[in-house]
Amino acid sequence: MALSWRSWLANEGSKHLFLFFWLSLNVWLFWKTFLLYYQGLQYYYLHQMLGLGLCVSRASASVLNLNCCLVLLPTCRVLLAFLRGSQKVASRKTRRLLDKSKTFHVTCGVTICIFSVLHVAAHLVNALNFSENYNEDFLALNAANYRGEDPRKLLFATVPGLTGVIMVLVLFLMCTASTYAIRVSNYDIFWYTHNLFFVFYMLLMLHVSGGVLKYQTNLEEHPPGCFNPNKTLRQNMTVPTAFEEPFPDYTTEPFPEDLPVPEPFVQNNFMRICSEEPKFQSHFPETWFWISGPLCLYCVERLYRYIRSNKPVTITSVISHPSNVLEVRMMKDDFKARPGQYVILHCPRVSALESHPFTLTMCPTDTKATFGVHLKVVGDWTERFRDLLLLHSNQDTEILPIFQQRRYPNDGWKCYKLRRLYFIWVCRDIESFRWFADLLCMLHNKLWQENRPDYINIQLYLSQTDGIQKIIGEKYQALNSRLLIGRPRWKLLFDEIAKCNRRKTIGVFCCGPNKISKILHKLSNSSNSHGTRFEYNKESFS
Repeated sequence: MALSWRSWLANEGSKHLFLFFWLSLNVWLFWKTFLLYYQGLQYYYLHQMLGLGLCVSRASASVLNLNCCLVLLPTCRVLLAFLRGSQKVASRKTRRLLDKSKTFHVTCGVTICIFSVLHVAAHLVNALNFSENYNEDFLALNAANYRGEDPRKLLFATVPGLTGVIMVLVLFLMCTASTYAIRVSNYDIFWYTHNLFFVFYMLLMLHVSGGVLKYQTNLEEHPPGCFNPNKTLRQNMTVPTAFEEPFPDYTTEPFPEDLPVPEPFVQNNFMRICSEEPKFQSHFPETWFWISGPLCLYCVERLYRYIRSNKPVTITSVISHPSNVLEVRMMKDDFKARPGQYVILHCPRVSALESHPFTLTMCPTDTKATFGVHLKVVGDWTERFRDLLLLHSNQDTEILPIFQQRRYPNDGWKCYKLRRLYFIWVCRDIESFRWFADLLCMLHNKLWQENRPDYINIQLYLSQTDGIQKIIGEKYQALNSRLLIGRPRWKLLFDEIAKCNRRKTIGVFCCGPNKISKILHKLSNSSNSHGTRFEYNKESFS
């Protein structure tokens, strides 16, 4: 099955195009700011003192402002859920882009790390140039107090330098703790270090308030590069009689041959003369404009989540399944859910900050208000949560706040009728199979009682062969014909499903690892000879 151009865009091409667009936007912003500081007349004297370090530091700062502004937006889950459920966002493709908010968050984070390295390196060069190129004629422009001052004083004895050093340390902790190895081995380290972003933003606002880099304000009265006969020049040079008269504000005259004029002030045998000293002023911090809006939006959303979490959830029962799997059934007033929805659980007794999403495995109905989730004990949070629940299992109820509930829009799904469900489950070992096998057997027996044995096509794949016959012989005879050894042949499955459903639209839903997701996404977007269209969807906890 060959991939068409449209299918390629829907699969990997859209991600590549987005990354290319984002990279181009950041490079364009970097280059535009670089040219502004390289060619701008208001930065003439500062550029003469710092060189390219000025241009690189300011250009990278512009890119950092953009990414520090946008990196917070993907974490505003309530806002994303509102946009996704809004009737104005009618396109399913647009809503799927909103589900990629985590990818966009990671992209902004990586961009921040790259340009932070460039920004820090440029400012180290600037600190050295401030010390070596100290100029007594421009006292207001110098960050150093004297020529040859130790550059380390500029890094540790000034507000911009000290806050910059601390921000580098905070960013280093956040980046290293965000790696896959640390997130898998110890999620708590990732979670708590990632919450240092608030410290990072507070330091960022202090960092830009130092006003170390300044620009010239009186360009008309003192054009950059003009000759200004100040006291120093009068003491060191013999001023001609023609220059002893009062100087106009700005004149252009041929310079006398006996006057030793510095080379930068000579252009085409003419000398530009002015009588006013250059005046310098610090920029108003632009970072405030970039990050204040998203930061306030994020704080308002966190406050909204906190208010919503005060409405408690009553745990009605806790069921322990094999393979360290817990089923938690709960109730909450005025809670409505749809199949496929997930909830984010936050238990203050387990962790004050940490929360985790779980897909609803039992939804409330008109006659039953109970809903539930299945969670596998695989980390510190789930272990403490399990111990807390089992400790209070002899009590009738236990209070657990729900941090957020995700609401999906009406996609017009009511006009569709489910004709057949293909359920394919891949497990590595038998223990992972056992905890869900009871529910599958119950479903299988129910379908036989209702004379709908083929309503759901169940296929189970196991990589482990030891002990399978013993387990099947004991309890799961109903699943004997459904159980297969090895990995699924996805292409053959798609061909078989397409052949049985000619010229129809089939929804594909994946809640597995990324490797399987990429394979299914590619096959869903591949063309077939039966005219069957596969619409790919993936579970996204963003």
